[in-house]
Amino acid sequence: MTALGFLYPGHSAEDDYPRIEQLLGSDIRLTVVHTDMGEDAHRVDALLETGSAHRLAAGVEELRLSGAEAVVWACTSGSFVFGVQGAHEQVRGLARAAGLPASSTSFAFTHAARELGARRVAIGATYPDDVAALFAGFLKETGTEVAAVRGSGVVTAAEAAGWDYGEVLTLAREADHPDADAILLPDTALHTASHLTALEKELAKPVLTANQVTVWEALRLTGRRVNAPALGTLFTREPIVQA
Repeated sequence: MTALGFLYPGHSAEDDYPRIEQLLGSDIRLTVVHTDMGEDAHRVDALLETGSAHRLAAGVEELRLSGAEAVVWACTSGSFVFGVQGAHEQVRGLARAAGLPASSTSFAFTHAARELGARRVAIGATYPDDVAALFAGFLKETGTEVAAVRGSGVVTAAEAAGWDYGEVLTLAREADHPDADAILLPDTALHTASHLTALEKELAKPVLTANQVTVWEALRLTGRRVNAPALGTLFTREPIVQA
């Protein structure tokens, strides 16, 4: 059994995690602990508060008691908004508090893009343009070129959580760029776990979504690889270790 822990802000698309656990089809347990996000707003000041150390620390003990072997802060905007150095400090603080290997969804995207050999990516963000631009800057600073960025002006996670497959597909299509090796959809409030193969079929390239890469990152931290094609190209890479 591999036990993975996730700190998830508020309640939006957390039901992606039991769905991903099911699609992994292995001896992997995903435990989600909700943190208080404060104000639900895709605005820099609100996101800095959502990702503050005291809000993350509040859920750490529950994850420790769950037997988690690694912990990931399952929030993209609440990590990249701190900048690369600040996001590293955030993860280090989480690792110290949990006594476990730790990461965040922002770093999960950079590691997943590297895993796929995606040198250039297109970003389809629900966020307002200024917040989407911060994610693009984070990726560039961590070594991933950005061919295109599209923001959608969605102000809250609650609104993003209500998007259906058609809206997610439209965002991905509008974000795509001929030079992009992969398309990134960075909001953990978007429901995407059931749509990954359909998105990749429609767009004919890898699609990386927030909750997908968050779980992959936790597996990476534990040294575990699982072949699960229903979770997209990212979960079909070698080496395959399947229970």
